[in-house]
Amino acid sequence: MTTTETTTATPRPIRGRPTFAVGTRRHLDADEIAATGLRDRWYPILPSHMVDPGAMVPVRRLEVDWVLFRDPRGVVHMLEDRCPHRSAPLSVGQHLGDRIACAYHGVQVDSGGTVVSVPGMPGCALEGRRATVSLKVVEAADTIFAYIPLTDESVPTPFALPDRLSDLDVSWFPNYAEWGGPWRFYMDNVLDPMHGAFLHRNSHSMFGGDTSARFRIRETDRGFFFEKTDQRGVNFDWVEFVRGSMDYVDLEIPYGPGAGPGGVFGIVGMSTPIDRSTSAIFHWRTRRVSGWEREAWRFMFRSTLEAKHWEVLEQDRVVLEALANDADREEHLYQHDLGVSRIRRIYRADAVAQAEVLAKANA
Repeated sequence: MTTTETTTATPRPIRGRPTFAVGTRRHLDADEIAATGLRDRWYPILPSHMVDPGAMVPVRRLEVDWVLFRDPRGVVHMLEDRCPHRSAPLSVGQHLGDRIACAYHGVQVDSGGTVVSVPGMPGCALEGRRATVSLKVVEAADTIFAYIPLTDESVPTPFALPDRLSDLDVSWFPNYAEWGGPWRFYMDNVLDPMHGAFLHRNSHSMFGGDTSARFRIRETDRGFFFEKTDQRGVNFDWVEFVRGSMDYVDLEIPYGPGAGPGGVFGIVGMSTPIDRSTSAIFHWRTRRVSGWEREAWRFMFRSTLEAKHWEVLEQDRVVLEALANDADREEHLYQHDLGVSRIRRIYRADAVAQAEVLAKANA
């Protein structure tokens, strides 16, 4: 596995200014944090191939505008997409290799967020000031990841890929999509294995097993499993929620003989909020295979299986985009929804804790 990494830099705080969540300029309460995304986490941002050398790619993540670009070494950097002078988008400026020149007044900001030149007034106090947020970025698994801090004082946690993506004996294919709907709906969906027996009943891999089941939660030292107690290895029968350097889900779905040689089919899934009503969805389709089986699996995936996986994803997308943004209010949950209830409690507690950090900083 090859990774590249950039350091993080946040603007030096100005004495007397209130403390806001990084990239925001307003107070966020727990409801807003829950809606727009939890901070102090690593998130996948974009597939690597979407940031070409010489390009500046604007993205919106956690309801903040950012710009991605590569320096002359090919290393990706991620800055807030605001010039520190008059807040013009840096992404419409000029890529100068290791820096960006704002189109509005030519102010140049380097990859660490420091203003290195103010052509209109050389030597002014803005030069040499770290005035633009620069995130810590790691490129791995064909994906650009970034640590989104809560405040300027946040210290990035060590980056670590999910097990399946760091295991050299596992072959994987990345998958990226943008869906309408709050980011939390994706986590609700994957922590609900029972929907596979209904929504995906006519798919290539989830047609087997019963349409009724009992579930349990099994705690682990890194999260929890939500699993059927009376069926295993037949359908979408279990999912693990993992809290590592990033939050992700891990699951397996059995493949029939028609899927070629190799072990079970695994999925690693993550959701990154774009804003409160749009989500960036990342999947890696995995299989533990080696030798000629690895090559056969990769050929079969590209030629046959990938399109079938997109069909399954499309079934999820259509349903989740049709849900009202407040669909998780006033529901009537039952035993199959224990995983959904658990993840909601975890994320609500995180949002409350992060809102308290911001409130205390401004007390």
